[in-house]
Amino acid sequence: MSQSMFDATAVTVSKLWAEGRGRPEFLATGIPSLSWQVTTDAPGWLQASADIEVRRGSGTQSFTVEGRESQHVAWPFAPLAAYDSAEVRVRVRGEGGSASEFSEWAALRTGPLGADDWVAPFIAVDGPTDAALAQRRNLERGTVRFRTEFTPRDDVASAVLSATAHGIYELTLAGAVVGDEVLTPGWTAYEDRLTFQSYDVTNRLAAGETVVLGATVAEGWYRERFGFDGNFATFYQGPVALSAQLVVTYEDGTVERVVTDDSWQGTAKGPVVSAGIYPGEAFDARLDDDALLVVGAEFPEPARVHELSPEQADPARLVPSFAPPVRRIQTVPAQRIFTSPSGKTLVDFGQNLVGWLELRIDAPAGHEVTLRHAEVLEDGELGIRPLRFAKATDTFTGDGDGERTWSPRFTFHGFRYAEITNWPGELALDQMTAIVVHNDMVRTGYLETSNPKLDQLHSNVLWGMRGNFVSLPTDCPQRDERLGWTGDIQVFTPTASYLYDTSGFLGSWLRDLEAEQRRAAGVVPFVVPSPLPTPPMPAAAWGDAATLVPDALFERFADRAALAAQYESMTRWVDVVDALAGENHLWTGGFQFGDWLDPSAPPENPAKAKTDPDIVATAYFYRSTARTAEAARVLGHKADASRYGELADDIRSAFLAEYVTPAGRMMSDAHTAYAIAIGFELITEPQALATAGARLAELVRSHGYRIGTGFVGTPLICDALVRGGQGDVAFRLLLEEGCPSWLYPITMGATTIWERWDSMLPDGSINPGEMTSFNHYALGAVADWMQRSIGGIAPGAPGYSVVDIAPVLGGGITSAHASLDTGFGTVDVSWMLDGPSFSLVAVVPPNTSARVTLPGASSADAIEVGSGRQEFTVDVSSLLPVAKAQRLTMETPLSEIVGDTEARDGLEALFAEIGYFIGLGWTKNGSWKTGSPLGKSLIMMPPHNVARVEEYLAALNATRAIRAV
Repeated sequence: MSQSMFDATAVTVSKLWAEGRGRPEFLATGIPSLSWQVTTDAPGWLQASADIEVRRGSGTQSFTVEGRESQHVAWPFAPLAAYDSAEVRVRVRGEGGSASEFSEWAALRTGPLGADDWVAPFIAVDGPTDAALAQRRNLERGTVRFRTEFTPRDDVASAVLSATAHGIYELTLAGAVVGDEVLTPGWTAYEDRLTFQSYDVTNRLAAGETVVLGATVAEGWYRERFGFDGNFATFYQGPVALSAQLVVTYEDGTVERVVTDDSWQGTAKGPVVSAGIYPGEAFDARLDDDALLVVGAEFPEPARVHELSPEQADPARLVPSFAPPVRRIQTVPAQRIFTSPSGKTLVDFGQNLVGWLELRIDAPAGHEVTLRHAEVLEDGELGIRPLRFAKATDTFTGDGDGERTWSPRFTFHGFRYAEITNWPGELALDQMTAIVVHNDMVRTGYLETSNPKLDQLHSNVLWGMRGNFVSLPTDCPQRDERLGWTGDIQVFTPTASYLYDTSGFLGSWLRDLEAEQRRAAGVVPFVVPSPLPTPPMPAAAWGDAATLVPDALFERFADRAALAAQYESMTRWVDVVDALAGENHLWTGGFQFGDWLDPSAPPENPAKAKTDPDIVATAYFYRSTARTAEAARVLGHKADASRYGELADDIRSAFLAEYVTPAGRMMSDAHTAYAIAIGFELITEPQALATAGARLAELVRSHGYRIGTGFVGTPLICDALVRGGQGDVAFRLLLEEGCPSWLYPITMGATTIWERWDSMLPDGSINPGEMTSFNHYALGAVADWMQRSIGGIAPGAPGYSVVDIAPVLGGGITSAHASLDTGFGTVDVSWMLDGPSFSLVAVVPPNTSARVTLPGASSADAIEVGSGRQEFTVDVSSLLPVAKAQRLTMETPLSEIVGDTEARDGLEALFAEIGYFIGLGWTKNGSWKTGSPLGKSLIMMPPHNVARVEEYLAALNATRAIRAV
């Protein structure tokens, strides 16, 4: 049946949105891009054109888009003004003649769009003048409250309240908290970019009814003490301050503004006695005076207009937020209450998470309850050493007025366990709930497999992302750091952008990166925002966030405007590195993180990796340059595309000449060296690729399939093995459970990704390194490979207008289900292996196509299909391992034994029993080699113990022979 035979009801514009999914209610621009999804049962449906209509007041305008464009379509009408509104709708026509009705009208609203629309000064409250009081205030980190009263003079047509702060604010109006966002305005590069938020408060106001407009402002990130090793200091200048404006439009069209000024009242006293990101929050219910809620109440002193520094006074600094807001996302009930060996009351929530506790509590006046938080237990007690100087402690002091529900509002913690001290009465499970807090991004990607441990690994990656996407992409959410480390998000962006629509969240963060980079003459700081006192230094993989994060976002979301916004940042970084590399195009010398946290590095020196940092630096120089050339091509900058393309070719030639021997060995004969050379497509010639892939596989086997990569190599190694023809080794590496490996933490009960491969040692003790986190997503970047290779969903063109569906078999996995909500709709892939029969069902959304590569086929044999449900079945018997009982002898190579889990485990158990420590070091030393027969590897083993090895092999062979019958 042709598409033209479908009536209008067969095609529907099911979703329509402006700007990004998950954005705040109020637009951050007057020219929002438009995107829509189409639902239809018509197979192979492609859009031929679309009609866009906008309605403002009684007037309507229309615009026709020719072709398939349905994502990030540029606004075709006159820009919306500040405090403007409009409605928009879309209808589509298919290439075969089918057509939809118009979609429902989607409402668009703007608040203030920039500094030109902002008239509210910042206000503050004078702090104590006595030196002792000032010191005490510095330690206590008290909050500041502000209030004013307002009476609408007529019927209100609309009212928009907008605010920002030097600190973290919570607004109240007419007796209730405004909005559901928390930790606003978040953390940005405050000196260059301070975001504000807007809220519709129309239903809070009525003619002639006086209301209280108020706010509580805590120090938050603005006044946090940043640093390392106990050397902490505030970075941003000036006191806690608030700027807010309420714009009321009456039914008669007149407008009234209420803005922060010296007519407001303020106080540094209140129920939130102290609050800080690292220390936690202290709340005293006895001081809860309701002055922010009750008309006629007063604060003891007037607020004062805070005079901004010349830098802070730059009007361009104030911008509307466009990232998805931070919200309370989920509640997690307490799983068990138990007593530690020292007698402490501990609560386990069963999941390492980020947020805070919510209490249902009835405490006598003056009764203080203390809540301490930690991710793990050590010796049965709260494991607080990894927190370093972060107290991560909240306190609640009762007022004796009965039960209340309370939770902190101006801090957050990373924890699975809480220690509760001085609870009034007997603590019950239903009196305490964990509140999960992070940016409210749209969840898009899912993956399930037949292997429960891989599913747990994927869940750990997801929870690690959730815990570290709180206002900015942090390294960890629990200790005295929580910084936007650029290297971590650089390697993790592809994974994150499958799990969630990260375009708004990371797009906003990239604006801060560009601002910090501009201050540093093109150098990208290690952390963004950058509150550290030391001048930024260029470092590979970390600085390359400037190029590779926007490149990954364009690959996944295809937003040309977003790519264009970051293009200058991309070129500026490449130019900085080009100057450092010089005429030989090799970036050598100077400080580098290198393959950070290579598992062979000692706890006290995580940069001491096996791979030469110069190899990492030059490889990243190539990758950034090549991707910048591609960005230039996409954006139509032909001269730049040519220049950076030629530079990339020169870097690649220099890399191969300097670091790859004629025989195909890397000058650093280590896992990451091969992974990065293959993964970044520096080695591409087929024979050289096969040679490098074989050597990488040999290294993986010789180290007992234990992981040998750090931050740089980990995202690349499985892809590199598959590209090098070693897919079976990639799966065996993924499924290893010994330490270090991806699954080792799961055997230890982990529910998030750890910072170190051995953050917790096999004996249950915490790694002795001072830098140990149990919620650090970087090493979870392998999930990108899992999502593409096991789930089978990858972008075949930017934004998934073409989807590559190519599941890879291996690791004994017999089924998988993956789905991804792209802008076009949901791609759904399910596959099952039943004996030699492989079956695949793929659902491709309208207005896209897919290339399906079945197991055993090459990409050149991909089957091109259109939208709709597609089913495939193929015999894969030639790809499956042949099950056979391997007979082991003293001549069997160690490389074969190590791949035989039963034999390896038994042999290592025997070595432990007889005290043969040389053999117990084979994994660490990389001794499980192809050319090493077992018998000739037992150096310095007494003859009677050699005989025991022979006896072990004979017994194992006999057992297997019986099983085979």
